[in-house]
Amino acid sequence: MKKYLQTKTATLFLIFFWLSSVMVKAQSNQFYNDAYQAIDNMLNDKQKYSFKDAVFSVENAYFQGKLDTVQLNNQVRFLTRFAKAIMANRELTYKQSDKDKVSRYAAVYSIMCRSLPIAVKDTVVQYKPFHYDFKDIFGHNDITNLFVSKLLMTKEGNCNSMPYLYKILAEELGVDANLALAPSHVYIKHQIKSDGWYNTELTSGIFPQDSWLMASGYIHLDAIKNGVFMKALNNKESLALCLFDLAQAYNRNFPDNDGEFVLKTINRALEIYPNFAKALILRAETHKAQFAKLMDQQNLSSTNPENIKKAQQDPKAKELMQLMTKEYTHIYELGYRQMPEEMYLDWLVSLKTEREKYENKKLLNNFTK
Repeated sequence: MKKYLQTKTATLFLIFFWLSSVMVKAQSNQFYNDAYQAIDNMLNDKQKYSFKDAVFSVENAYFQGKLDTVQLNNQVRFLTRFAKAIMANRELTYKQSDKDKVSRYAAVYSIMCRSLPIAVKDTVVQYKPFHYDFKDIFGHNDITNLFVSKLLMTKEGNCNSMPYLYKILAEELGVDANLALAPSHVYIKHQIKSDGWYNTELTSGIFPQDSWLMASGYIHLDAIKNGVFMKALNNKESLALCLFDLAQAYNRNFPDNDGEFVLKTINRALEIYPNFAKALILRAETHKAQFAKLMDQQNLSSTNPENIKKAQQDPKAKELMQLMTKEYTHIYELGYRQMPEEMYLDWLVSLKTEREKYENKKLLNNFTK
């Protein structure tokens, strides 16, 4: 009887443990489902558009509902009030009819990139701007290094979080800000009456000419023509970037997932922005991972050419192989070229070391008193 009770207790414990694991996983997935639905509702105009809400919903999903969005929203409100104070207390030399809009851009730029005096009662303190963090800039070790929440908490970010925060603050001030892509990079594009389209580079705090972007050597003309790089993204295309971030975060939380959620999320992003290279690559890599799992189930190595031939006798494996071939070919034909990470860092630093060569000085003068 005692042995029976011990066995029954052990069985009940295992069932309870299994149910708990299932419930935790289901709850974890729910955060991602909620974030996906919120962004999808914005894309379908069922929910008011807010890039800030989209970004924070992605980060909250990764943190499993533990992101302190109240504190983050308070910080965004403080920075917005600060921007309005800057606008009220300085006069730009810019004289065109869109001066009010340009003044808002200049205020956000100042908050992101300039050290400014702030009067606190009878004391003047120096406001410190945001800085580029050269540690783990691609988020390989810790994906939160790409997050706006990390940038707001530490004032250190990278070419993902800094333009995201710039766009958030611009929208809080009632003006648009267009994200734009370069190899492994995000920056800001604006259109104003005096200069037409111009670039704002937050990692170094200057306004580079397009020649700097082309100097990387990894922007193929086909990629520009096809909108892969250097395109001013509209708000819905920017939400497609958030969907990519959501899929990438999901992979970090659940590295052994079956790819279903990732593919759903990426395919939705590609409906909005069909030539979004990072999303196209992640879709192909997800199909590649599904193919490798299928090979493992058949005890075949996915790196052995003979085994790959054998696997193609399986209809599902054959379908995945055909998909991958088509997808990788399409990415190359769009003009996408992957920049090596060490070259990316050299290219990024070149904007400071060769500032005189690439900076739009007219804009810098217009954005001062």
